[in-house]
Amino acid sequence: MDERFDIKLGAAPADGADTELYADLDDDLGDELEPSSALYEHRRVVADKGQEPLRVDKFLLDHLRDTSRNRIQRAAEAGCIFVNDRPVKSNYKVKPLDVVTLKLDHPRIEFEVEPEDIPLDVVYEDNDLMVINKPAGLVVHPGCGNYHGTLVNAIAWHLRDMPSYDPNDPSVGLVHRIDKDTSGLLLIAKTPEAKTDLCHQFFVKSTRRRYNALVWGHFEQDEGRIEGNIGRDPRDRQRMAVFPPDSEVGKHAVTHWRVLERFGYVTWVECVLETGRTHQIRAHMKHIGHPLFADERYGGMEILRGQPTGTYRQFIHNCFEICPRQALHARTLGFRHPRTGEEMDFTSELPADLTQLIEKWKNRS
Repeated sequence: MDERFDIKLGAAPADGADTELYADLDDDLGDELEPSSALYEHRRVVADKGQEPLRVDKFLLDHLRDTSRNRIQRAAEAGCIFVNDRPVKSNYKVKPLDVVTLKLDHPRIEFEVEPEDIPLDVVYEDNDLMVINKPAGLVVHPGCGNYHGTLVNAIAWHLRDMPSYDPNDPSVGLVHRIDKDTSGLLLIAKTPEAKTDLCHQFFVKSTRRRYNALVWGHFEQDEGRIEGNIGRDPRDRQRMAVFPPDSEVGKHAVTHWRVLERFGYVTWVECVLETGRTHQIRAHMKHIGHPLFADERYGGMEILRGQPTGTYRQFIHNCFEICPRQALHARTLGFRHPRTGEEMDFTSELPADLTQLIEKWKNRS
């Protein structure tokens, strides 16, 4: 599948989000496609001789399986839909024998998820769903150079004896996702009915999720709210940036935070997401001057607070060695069971690296 624009909508985009809603996949892909002088053909559809005039977005919706009109319209707005090798907008009327193509700035990538014997920490499992505690360092979904050794490959192996579970079927599997270097709880649907119900719960924000994070800096207040649109950073496409809430750039995003413990130069906080945007916690915390500890992409792998003495620099270096990834953990997960209606809540213990990191700061303070 394609990393930035997966026309087969059910498949997951590349890994990298604090909380990702497959019920609202448009938010996970970033806010625009990047046109390039080198374009690669991903899909081609030739209109029949008897084709009646029809908008190109409707035409493609009829011919491309498992996608959405919104996704197609976004591609057209980005200049990625062509008719007879000329870019067109969504309202172009397709005529007989027109050649309609989707072209993107990266080669098409095709792969099938193969079962791989990778250990899983299964917190809960029944016939409808699974709750998994993901370790830091494990990519969630194949893509962007990671086509093996992912959580999805591990799930495929775990459910290899379940005939109805097809790891390549987008109607089952991951309901949401978290970054490669974020640890914590993830929800997996085994059946299409379960996934539809669980995705709806994420969409209407009825699920219960809390994250723990160690961030740089001291908070004067005990709790707060961050509001700011999140979109791709124009200076670094691997990062997200925060834009004014009333701007037309990015997607609306709100994060609630609460101080759990203060350690002087860093603070242990709890974050609750009101929305589910790519890198939301990481981008919002950097935006307010509190990057996540050891988050290299957002500047947290530097000494941002404290006196730069030799002893202190060595202490921070030791901390980075203990936890060489963003100090972020998806701690709790709650939802309504899609079949029984029972309210279910799960809590994941902190992994060893975060536990040692917190203890080290406690001992110092």
